Amino acid sequence: MAVNKEPILKRCRTLGISPMVMGVAQESKRNPNANSRRKVSEYGLQLKEKQKLKFIYGVLEKPFFHYFELAEKAEGKTGDNLISILESRLDNVVYRMGMALTRREARQLASHGHFLVNGKKIDIPSFRVKEGDVVALSDKSKSSDKFKDNAEQTKGRLIPSWLDYNRETLSASVIRAPQITDLDFECEPHLVVELYSK
Repeated sequence: MAVNKEPILKRCRTLGISPMVMGVAQESKRNPNANSRRKVSEYGLQLKEKQKLKFIYGVLEKPFFHYFELAEKAEGKTGDNLISILESRLDNVVYRMGMALTRREARQLASHGHFLVNGKKIDIPSFRVKEGDVVALSDKSKSSDKFKDNAEQTKGRLIPSWLDYNRETLSASVIRAPQITDLDFECEPHLVVELYSK
């Protein structure tokens, strides 16, 4: 399995996104003119948007393109479908529930089999949840100090409206498919669609 070891703050600065999106509280020292020194081409904007989504969700090029193909075949706008697919990954759901401080940590916790989907242990971070699914912390992991600390540190994090989170049972039900309006960062997926449509 490929691992992205690129420094988060440096990459956030390059892509022009807040480290808060990645679950990192520390703001980087940034030069406000750093990204405005030269004019960016249309291709450059499209590429940057694709790189931003890949970086935020921790997805490499091959699976990302596969998600794009799935989004293209589904009904509705391709860009909105792509966001819905990325948001419905198990590692992202774990992060959005507040069970992990970052999406990278959520990916690791999911791969170690700490979470159940509809009562079955799933250790595939890219597993896609559907409407009606219930994602819960396994009984064995509930006693772990790690998850108690994470739940305490992420108490103020906004849970998206497509998840019905139960703080007592440390579980969340998927009420509906995620939408672009549920994102906690600015995104222009139509640029990614334009890039791949060339």
